[in-house]
Amino acid sequence: MFASVSRAVAVSDLSAERRWRIVLARDRRYDGAFVYAVRSTGIYCRPSCPSRRPRRHLVDFFPVPEVAERAGFRPCRRCRPGEAEAPDPGVPLVRTVCQLIDAHPDRPARLSALSAHTGVTTHRLLRTFHRVLGVSPRQYRDARRLERFKTELRSRRRVSPALYEAGYGSTSRVYERAHAQLGMTPAIYSRGAPRTRIAYTVVPCALGRLLVATTDRGICRVSLGSGAEELEAGLRAEFPAAELRRDRRALAAAVGAILRYLDGRKGTAPLDLPLDVRATAFQRRVWEALRRIPYGSTRSYTEVARAIGRPSATRAVARACATNPAALVIPCHRVVSADGGLGGYRWGVKRKRTLLERERAAVR
Repeated sequence: MFASVSRAVAVSDLSAERRWRIVLARDRRYDGAFVYAVRSTGIYCRPSCPSRRPRRHLVDFFPVPEVAERAGFRPCRRCRPGEAEAPDPGVPLVRTVCQLIDAHPDRPARLSALSAHTGVTTHRLLRTFHRVLGVSPRQYRDARRLERFKTELRSRRRVSPALYEAGYGSTSRVYERAHAQLGMTPAIYSRGAPRTRIAYTVVPCALGRLLVATTDRGICRVSLGSGAEELEAGLRAEFPAAELRRDRRALAAAVGAILRYLDGRKGTAPLDLPLDVRATAFQRRVWEALRRIPYGSTRSYTEVARAIGRPSATRAVARACATNPAALVIPCHRVVSADGGLGGYRWGVKRKRTLLERERAAVR
């Protein structure tokens, strides 16, 4: 019915604000182009859903229903978003692959097998998957399996049954894969991580106060602020069940490297410190791209979006920057607005300006 309009607008061409206007207008032409989810209700809908419109800050957008469900949302019973026709011809292909992966969690997401099942070339399949979801089929499968594992752990409280239900073939595989993303062993995660040990320290620096915290695997938090109490409160809020201990000696090397960087003594070398941070697949891609921005240089949010293969995901890139837990080590201060403005910064725009000025001066 709406083919002429829908073919002209690919999913990847719709910005978040444009999607929001479409939702407000209840425009049926875009049913299937995306779904929107409401965090306060846990429900996702198609754009034309007749339900009352939520407030904008409560809304997230997803390219296909499967991704919304992976994020914990359930389909609306009124508009039945899973049944919407997809305007972008790539979306049905991606949905078919997602459903195939979800139906067989114990099988590897081999491009050759998925290509044979869907009847398209491996190149087209991978390119379409990246364009619509921003990740590969294998990355989607890994993220989906980890979510199932976490759900099973919370309900079963035992590792072995949970790992096999989630599709892991062995305990070694789950520990080497899931442990890297959970930031702790599965058994500890299943108990709410009450005994995770985090050492931290707060020291004065050129930008006020600096907090650095680490697990036995790497740095889990680097934050900037005006006072120690404020920074410690933020750390406790992020890790409420962990065992926190103040230990400057354990963090001497990392703190020293960061302070030298802040003082301009680090030169152009990056802060190559081990990290133990929790992230979605998209956040991890953004943060990895940020760590590749050269010292003394900047990139726009749009340039970062292009660098990770998601040119329309500018706002999602900005959100990933805003949720960066490791200031300086993940240099989100090097991302600026396309018009040359500084944009936002989790630890204050004045600090961002100072950081950029110091880096530029150091490379002259």
